[in-house]
Amino acid sequence: MAEQSIPVAGTQEGGSVEGATPVEGRLPAGSGISRRALLGTAGATGLVLGAAGGAVGYTSAPAAATPLTSVGSDEVMFHGKHQPGITEGLQARGHLVAFDLAAGAGRKEAAALLRRWSQTAQRLMAGEPSGSDDTDVARDAGPSSLTLTFGFGHSFFARTGLEKQRPVALDPLPDFSSDQLDKARSNGDLWVQIGADDALVAFHALRAIQKDTGSAAKVRWQMNGFNRTPGATAHPMTARNLMGQLDGTRNPKPGEPDFDQRIFVPESGTPAWMANGSYAVVRRIRMLLDDWEKLSLGSQEAVIGRRKANGAALSGGTETTAMDLEKTDAKGDLAVPINAHARITRPDQNGGAAILRRPFSYHDGIDANGGPDAGLLFVCWQADPLRGFVPLQRKLDRGDALSQYIRHESSGLFAVPGGAAEGEYVGQRLLEG
Repeated sequence: MAEQSIPVAGTQEGGSVEGATPVEGRLPAGSGISRRALLGTAGATGLVLGAAGGAVGYTSAPAAATPLTSVGSDEVMFHGKHQPGITEGLQARGHLVAFDLAAGAGRKEAAALLRRWSQTAQRLMAGEPSGSDDTDVARDAGPSSLTLTFGFGHSFFARTGLEKQRPVALDPLPDFSSDQLDKARSNGDLWVQIGADDALVAFHALRAIQKDTGSAAKVRWQMNGFNRTPGATAHPMTARNLMGQLDGTRNPKPGEPDFDQRIFVPESGTPAWMANGSYAVVRRIRMLLDDWEKLSLGSQEAVIGRRKANGAALSGGTETTAMDLEKTDAKGDLAVPINAHARITRPDQNGGAAILRRPFSYHDGIDANGGPDAGLLFVCWQADPLRGFVPLQRKLDRGDALSQYIRHESSGLFAVPGGAAEGEYVGQRLLEG
């Protein structure tokens, strides 16, 4: 094994920084003290030579290890008004999983399953083992912003005899002309979203949930995604997708006057068990990256309607500057093309329709044609999909410039109830109401 040096604090790859204080036990450059002289004085001065690699400078009582980062210690609370995994920031790793109840399983089995899942989620999100049979996959890590979110699909209600409790907002999404959906990777009785800032923590949660399922349900489909790791950029910024574009510039933000109205079901809404809940639309959107990457930078920006470098609208300003839909260039053409993705998706162009985007990117290798099977695990949240996702997608379906570079390959719609109070499990008000 090649010898490795120990970097000086404040340097990269063990390099030196002008004016830096030498590490204890490391000889300053040009000190004039030979290794032989140092060895000769070691016994007299009490210096201890490290056995590994002949390093010097370690005392008999080494200091406690200094944490490398605070990412692992970040914790999201399980109990609350809303379920976790909706308003939190993007996480570095994610798993989306749909389950179908097993033959013969009904309301009783579903209630027991949601109780198990909720108990496991609470423990894992606190950074604790999942239970007595924990796999130890995440033994050395903290919570790492782990979230687990649970939802019900349209078919769940017939399977459990709860058809009268099924929300109207959960009616199947309409067909869109650009859809090329794989039914085997769409919908499902139950849906679980797992996110964390560490891949092993996320996988650990996935395995725990799958083990908890037992014989009550079976996996219908699973999709795995990722985002940029928190701290990888010099300052917080909007995430980029696999096309290199900033993705989520106009996302509604918690604290805005109409945020809750757009994203969450009101406490007075119907059905009552969905109070403070939300609806998740999940779409696996394949990006045709080979075709996209053949476009010039200017052509890519015209498709989106924003600058690739900083997300600013083509009408000028910065990422947060309001788009000027009427501005023209020197030739008299609209600065933001009429079919640009960012123009079409503006709420003021769609009767105020708005969604909270919270996606993951994915890459599942190379397809049969040699192209990358990669794109976006699109997850969006809204109080009512008929006032959120549906009008936006209908508008995009009629003339979005981006449509020729993407393909919707799977779809799901899930009712995600409000958060569980202390002592409750997710969905208890539905299953025991």
